[in-house]
Amino acid sequence: MSRHLADQRKPSTGGRLKAFLRIARGARATWHRSHTASGTSRLKHFLRIERGREA
Repeated sequence: MSRHLADQRKPSTGGRLKAFLRIARGARATWHRSHTASGTSRLKHFLRIERGREA
């Protein structure tokens, strides 16, 4: 009997993992916003909510 088709695969070279890591390292500016872009108003709202005050 011959082996199943899935058992005859060549070992992976890690190409998919390498591509994923390349994209994950290079695209940080696209996904992450800087903290200064939101300004102080967001901080004021956060502190107001934290203190239990409603708008």
